Amino acid sequence: MSFISAARGIFSLLLFVLVTLAISAPLISLSLLKLAAYRSRYRPLLTRWLDKIASAWITANNLHQRWLLPTRIVYQGPEHLTRRQWFMLVVNHQSWVDILVLLRLFNREVPYFKFFLKTSLMWIPVLGLAFWALDFPFMRRHTKAQIARDPSLAGKDLATTQKQCERYSNKPVTIISYLEGTRFTPAKHRAQGSPYRHLLIPKAGGLAFTLTAMNGRIKTLLDVTIHYPGGRPSFVEYICGRVGRINVHARELAVGKDLLGNYTEDAEFRTHFQYWINQVWQEKDERLEALTQRELSHEK
Repeated sequence: MSFISAARGIFSLLLFVLVTLAISAPLISLSLLKLAAYRSRYRPLLTRWLDKIASAWITANNLHQRWLLPTRIVYQGPEHLTRRQWFMLVVNHQSWVDILVLLRLFNREVPYFKFFLKTSLMWIPVLGLAFWALDFPFMRRHTKAQIARDPSLAGKDLATTQKQCERYSNKPVTIISYLEGTRFTPAKHRAQGSPYRHLLIPKAGGLAFTLTAMNGRIKTLLDVTIHYPGGRPSFVEYICGRVGRINVHARELAVGKDLLGNYTEDAEFRTHFQYWINQVWQEKDERLEALTQRELSHEK
């Protein structure tokens, strides 16, 4: 690594830390107020202010990334999105850089972001409180083996999702879901025997639960595909300015009534939903293959 790359990386990381420290005091203060005002009529107001603080944190980090890093994001997709409707955003997952790319492209273009998080993250000091205050949904998914041992768990995933999504009923949000459930690696791809060339097998259940729990409020699925011409970058490679270009494709897909139903108990609906999401994933895989082949032809 060159001296310039190392210096850029250190400076980038320092700016991330400084921006985070700058917003931590108001964020934690408002989070504690929200915790104390558990049943107060002021909770929605506190939530709006917390969302604004989080959005300001993203904006500040986006600014110093654009200023300091040479990375060019080539975007193809809708130019005029709206913050007045609910979105479900699905994206392929390859690196922690994926999150930074999404935030750079869509912050303030769509409603505030909400990520589904594992329940264990709730107990991280300070961060867990902030995630809770920002209304990030914490999910505890039951495996097929657990449900087989205790059939009463079958409906609890949907009930949990419904409870988490109730807080989004009065204001538009953008719920981000990584359908693959984990970052793509060649080893995971081989272990799964995935039918896709560049993707892991999508987990349709969580998406189906969420769309149904939102009671028709989500009418648009924002399907985002991220392609790294130089291969999957690490966070360190990104902040050191060693990622030259990132290709991003986005499209809007309508969420019709046929995509709302009981995924757990309705076998016909489950088959229909899985077929639909597999088609979305097949088209995403073909898009990634086309981008890969285009890069290879340019190298020759």
